[in-house]
Amino acid sequence: MVEAKLLPLHEKIPRKNTPVRLADILILFLLFALLFYRLSSFRSRGVGPVWLLAFSCEAFFTFIWFLFLNSRWTPVIFRTYPNRLYNKIECGDVPAVDMFVTTADPKLEPPVVTVNTVLSMLAAEYPANRLACYVSDDGGSPVTYYALLEASRFAELWVPFCRRYEVEVRAPFVFFSREPDVSDDLPASFAQDWKFMKNEYQEMTRRIEDHIDEKKVSRLKDEKFIDFLNSERGNHPSIVKVIRKNKEGKDGIPHLIYISREKRPKHPHHFKAGAMNALIRVSGVMTNAPFMLNVDCDMFTYNPKAILHGMCLLLGSNEAASYAFAQAPQLFYGALKDDPFGNQLEVLQKSFGGGLSGIQGPIYGGTGCIHRRKVIYGSAPHKQDSDGMSYKDLRRIFGNSNELMESANQIIKDEESPLIIGELSSRVETAKETASCTFEQNTLWGKKIGLSYGSMTEDVQTGIRIHSMGWRSSYLTPDPPAFMGSAPVGGPASLAQFKRWATGLLEILFQPDNSPLTMTLTKRLRARQCLGYLLVSVWALRSLPELTYSLLPAYCLLAGTSFLPKASEREFLLPAAIFFFYNIYTMAEHLSCGKSVREWWNYHRMQRIFSSTSFLLGFFSVVLKLLGVSDTVFEITRKDHACSGDVGEEAAAEPGRFTFDESPVFVSGTALVLVHLATAGVVSLRWAGGAGSPGLGEVVCSAWVLMSFWPFVRGLFGKGRYGIPWSVLLKAGILALFFLMLCA
Repeated sequence: MVEAKLLPLHEKIPRKNTPVRLADILILFLLFALLFYRLSSFRSRGVGPVWLLAFSCEAFFTFIWFLFLNSRWTPVIFRTYPNRLYNKIECGDVPAVDMFVTTADPKLEPPVVTVNTVLSMLAAEYPANRLACYVSDDGGSPVTYYALLEASRFAELWVPFCRRYEVEVRAPFVFFSREPDVSDDLPASFAQDWKFMKNEYQEMTRRIEDHIDEKKVSRLKDEKFIDFLNSERGNHPSIVKVIRKNKEGKDGIPHLIYISREKRPKHPHHFKAGAMNALIRVSGVMTNAPFMLNVDCDMFTYNPKAILHGMCLLLGSNEAASYAFAQAPQLFYGALKDDPFGNQLEVLQKSFGGGLSGIQGPIYGGTGCIHRRKVIYGSAPHKQDSDGMSYKDLRRIFGNSNELMESANQIIKDEESPLIIGELSSRVETAKETASCTFEQNTLWGKKIGLSYGSMTEDVQTGIRIHSMGWRSSYLTPDPPAFMGSAPVGGPASLAQFKRWATGLLEILFQPDNSPLTMTLTKRLRARQCLGYLLVSVWALRSLPELTYSLLPAYCLLAGTSFLPKASEREFLLPAAIFFFYNIYTMAEHLSCGKSVREWWNYHRMQRIFSSTSFLLGFFSVVLKLLGVSDTVFEITRKDHACSGDVGEEAAAEPGRFTFDESPVFVSGTALVLVHLATAGVVSLRWAGGAGSPGLGEVVCSAWVLMSFWPFVRGLFGKGRYGIPWSVLLKAGILALFFLMLCA
């Protein structure tokens, strides 16, 4: 009989994809046929501006569809076998993992949300003496630190409870959100212990919420808070505190360390990428695990064996040695029914992530990812430097810290250092030094090592750098999912998130040293992987043809011209077939993933809204940056979560209804709606006056735009946060009036 330790830890299984390929090719063929019709019609119709605009937009849409086709042409799935690691666990032969949790603002990211994520990670199914949890508080808030102190005390009860009763979801707010299922397999003491633990959790939550005011925390007569007394947000020294040390061994509770890197007004801090690099350095001098797991503060561990599944992908076979990281898709717990804001992207992630897994692997998504530390340190695949690096090179690359240089050399040489227990507190001063705002000067942090700087989507930029070195990545998709998070609720939060993504992705495309196009030509990024990166990098560029194509029906109806064939012409079947097959295709894709038709429609209409609002604002943000007029600004998305007891104003009354504020992101969408409403009125009057019937294709397209932007139509008549503010209406009205005058 083959021993378990000789069995593979994971399998990479190609997915049968023939029906999807045929559908992709059919739509691509129809798109090319439409372009050919446009070209052949230039001579007979004349090369007018409307026809040229339509051709340009359709050419861009064809290019986008080709990128989609490429990304899902060869999908694979990964199947992991965590039970085969238990022999290694018993022998103490599993690698250590440093777990990173990042938070930045206790108001936008409530401390109770962070606490639930931390508790779920402390209770992970993995030897506790091989884990260390680091929490980066970029806001330097005593409230967050106080919450972690409370979490540490509760963890002494929570972690043994989870292990004793094999709790499946170890974020307390999820576990206590419903009554326990007392089965025959559970001891009689479970019900009593459950009530006790729930009371303890509620008491912990109450204490944290009672101290949500920073002034109240600072009045605590405790030397633990001395570091916070004279600190200001954005202007404070490094704070590193060991909240809890693992002294019990593998059956105890992992280390818990609080970090707030130094911030000064005159020094750049590089947002989340800077916080992550500080975490990497601090953990490097304290525990120096060869693997690192990073999650956002709201991305709790949903599967207690998530780390084991990740290790199955990164350990074992020769193929696993070529994987730089294991990325889990971003899924959401307690999401609204039918995803009214279209921001869960579950279907897109399944096709895109699974498809790229058949090339070089999924992109780094910034959370729910397990990294090899040596890859983040710039090591190439299948290369081990047994002699390490010279002291001079280490100092030039990693900075002026002997402890960090020593630990980095160990990682580069694949020498795992044991987790420090007795000396953990003695490394605090060294850790503070590596978290200072000047430590990175004259080093390669943010350039060749660590997370890359220069974009608001530092995760994707770092992933491009890793793949261009020749590394591959794997997709972490266990059942149940590894991690769950919270999706933004309401219009402002959803549009702001997509605007940030679109801005950061376009920034990467225009960076000569980081663009996927450059990496393919000069390094080891595969051509098909490059096309996969291009698919997301051009999000902001999509706004121009999307908005233009949305305005063409209105222009043609008002100006008495057309951009589509007449309904009486047989060529009319081409755009009609594309419209029909595309919508049937995307609907079938959602249904095959267990989604409803309503969720498909919500996704479709929100993609149209994002393209004409968030992506457009992201495009202009990058243009202004390239021109040197202004720099892009990182916006933190509000984390509204059931565990915080604060679901926000948007979710209070009608959680699925679109909400508005005075942000400029709503101007273009409102102007588009005003244009089409005015067009509908004018065309109706003309038709009633016997001026002839408008083109069928243009009428259908105009109606489709209004249907897609129905939340904005409804917002014209809404009140309070459900209505479009007057300042937005005024700006949009001016733009709409200018367009109508152009048509006249």
